Amino acid sequence: MRAKIGRVVVSKELLDREEVREVLDRLQREKPSLEIHPQRFPEVESSHGGLQKDILYLLEHKGKFLKPCPGTPGTEYICCGYQILHVGTNCPLDCSYCILQGYFNQPGLRAFLNIEEGLGHVLKEVSSRPTEVFRLGTGEFTDSLALDHVLNWSGKILPRVSGIRNLALELKTKTVEIEGILKSKLRQGIIVSWSINSPYVCGREEKGAAPLKKRILAAKKCQEEGFAIGFHFDPMLYHSNWKEGYSASVELLSKHIDPKRVVWISMGSFRFPPNLKPIILSRHPNTKIFDGEFVRAPDGKMRYFKPLRVELYGFMREKLKTWSSDLCLYLCMESSDVWENALGWSPNSSEELARYLDRRVKTIFKWH
Repeated sequence: MRAKIGRVVVSKELLDREEVREVLDRLQREKPSLEIHPQRFPEVESSHGGLQKDILYLLEHKGKFLKPCPGTPGTEYICCGYQILHVGTNCPLDCSYCILQGYFNQPGLRAFLNIEEGLGHVLKEVSSRPTEVFRLGTGEFTDSLALDHVLNWSGKILPRVSGIRNLALELKTKTVEIEGILKSKLRQGIIVSWSINSPYVCGREEKGAAPLKKRILAAKKCQEEGFAIGFHFDPMLYHSNWKEGYSASVELLSKHIDPKRVVWISMGSFRFPPNLKPIILSRHPNTKIFDGEFVRAPDGKMRYFKPLRVELYGFMREKLKTWSSDLCLYLCMESSDVWENALGWSPNSSEELARYLDRRVKTIFKWH
């Protein structure tokens, strides 16, 4: 279901920017109300219960546009070395498990008008380190494509980054908003990926997201149009008949997707900081995501017991192997022993996992 914007908020001094006019033009059919705010940054205190996902704030970002993935440094958990291209915060979807519910104390969808300026700083850093591979993504603090029909992120970003031989951009989504990227002829260095789950989780816990089959069909279309694609089973959840559910997801992949142009598939299990639970329960009182058994882990987050996580990943590994034995599988924020027991090998460190994924990018895009 396409995100609906009911109100646009912008400060008086930014009202005449071309980017603001472009957004309002794209929203003509929806006819949202326009609120002109006297302050440059509309600071709005919010309870975590009212995220106001139909309000779009247009503002300038004064911080860094390139941020490290918010993994947990200094713990036993191995991080992939992904970096965030920071284009906005909050998401129009309303997944029950979303960690963003606890991250931000400002409601509304917040989009940065000065992306192109920020990209200039990012690309300067990329060009200054030509021997490094930069794996960037816009889908950590928001959905990469859910608002593309309004904000034209793909039209602004793809022409600036595609073809840079040490930069891969991943656009991660749970939607089928692919019209914008399909209009572009740019494919080099661009990965379009989908967060997917079992049909049960997609239907029950991912409000506003596209149904599982529609996501996979959108991935098929992008693959047919020449894009490299990826998939992320994260967060995996224990639920009744979970094996049958995740098996059905793999069967859909095998039916519609060519594994040869899948860059990677990641897996991660549901984990959350303890203070997020009451926020989730207040916003999603009928959720089933807490039905499993959790223990506080060394990073302070609540996780499934380790044997359960190993069972989840090991089962998925075997199912995915029946589709293709040449997939690039990796785990998100797991310890080396979980890697060994579930996948049969471990990169042993975050640095080695980053190098493994860098090599995969070079192979897919033929950066030799």
